[in-house]
Amino acid sequence: MESGKVSGGLWRRPEAAKRENSMCRGKRRCVRRAAGIVLLGLACAGIISSCGVSGRPAEHANQNVSNREENTDLSAADGEEGADHVAPGRDESTDLASDDRTESSFLVDQNAVEWEDMHKNGEMTLSYATQFTVDYYDNNYKLITIAQNNRYLVVPEGAPVPAGLPEDVAVLRQPLTDIYLAATSAMDLFRALDCIDAIRLSGIDASAWYIEEARAAMEQGEILFAGKYSTPDYELILSEQCTLAIESTMIYHTPEVKEQLENTGIPVLVEYSSYETHPLGRMEWMKLYGALLNREREAEDYFNAQQSLLQQLKPPESGKKTVAFFYVTSNGSVNVRKSKDYVAQMLEMAGGDYVFSELAAEENVLSTETIQMEAFYAAAKDADILIYNSAIDKELLMLDELVAKSSLFADFKAVKNKNVWCTGKNMFQQSTGLCDLILDFYNVLTDEDVGDEDLTYLYRLR
Repeated sequence: MESGKVSGGLWRRPEAAKRENSMCRGKRRCVRRAAGIVLLGLACAGIISSCGVSGRPAEHANQNVSNREENTDLSAADGEEGADHVAPGRDESTDLASDDRTESSFLVDQNAVEWEDMHKNGEMTLSYATQFTVDYYDNNYKLITIAQNNRYLVVPEGAPVPAGLPEDVAVLRQPLTDIYLAATSAMDLFRALDCIDAIRLSGIDASAWYIEEARAAMEQGEILFAGKYSTPDYELILSEQCTLAIESTMIYHTPEVKEQLENTGIPVLVEYSSYETHPLGRMEWMKLYGALLNREREAEDYFNAQQSLLQQLKPPESGKKTVAFFYVTSNGSVNVRKSKDYVAQMLEMAGGDYVFSELAAEENVLSTETIQMEAFYAAAKDADILIYNSAIDKELLMLDELVAKSSLFADFKAVKNKNVWCTGKNMFQQSTGLCDLILDFYNVLTDEDVGDEDLTYLYRLR
């Protein structure tokens, strides 16, 4: 039997097993797609009435979701923008019919154990992430809690749903396949776990992916574009028998979409990685996806391997260099990170002195701030290093392009010394690259002779 291989601490399935699994998935999809089409046809004919997901209406607590510029970063390809919103409760009706994952398919087995009798036997160890927990129960059940009040019970394949499960707990039945992924930051975490094949539907099209494996899977038809988070293709999602929709907090700006998905029998998991206060807390969300896919060991090994890269960081010998991270808006203002933002923290971890340290982020407030060019000039004119954020604006290649945005840049110390750098567009999609980005910052801050070939996400403007 062909054995698995370990690469960078990550176990990878043998190719033969992967091919066999792919063929099995293809057969299942054909059957599921046919069933979905029949259900949709019956729904259109008015034969099937709709019902709530799992026959269990959720009672959500109101959640004030704050504006966060990083949500825009991570979904830049979608053109998404943040706004405060309150998550609603579920509606009991919908225009679309539920499929076979409705009330009847979640009826509790008469022999199922009572939820109150189940015993917690452990919990996931987390080093930085604070926005989720995973509790382990007898017989491989897992209770995931996100943002303190969103709960999901992961039910092992073939196991019954416990009797008396609280109504606010969404049921996720393993195996979780044919996932609709609208939270773009999660794709790279699935890639790191060698589980992109669990994703069937994407919230952005192939041209918007900077993750090669995701783009290739879409070009080969292994992943289908199912509409962006705010306008999903419900018919396609149902016909593919999607078992789970993974959304960012942007979904709270279109609460009717979340309700519609849930009412058709598709559980919605809203990920809060952008709310992590520590940069590595974002990457640690791979452990949550490892729990969903029974790949906790692989997630732990990968995370530890990435974290170990930072052990090579040493305090700068000649004192800290000052640095600004920014981009110029369409109206000539400048968007900068506040001191508690994760990018500002990564710069500090890399040994830099962030020039906007006085911009302290407050709770439920954007972690970025837009200031006038004159204010930016006063704070950053003498900065040793400038780093231009191209996630929102286009990538720059030449210093002249920066000066064209404002003639004031010609007077900046970093511009005169040709010490201006730009991020690549792929920076915010590649969630597992945070340690590499910190190393890029470190090399730029400590090595005057560093070249583009030595960096992963940054390059120097010429």
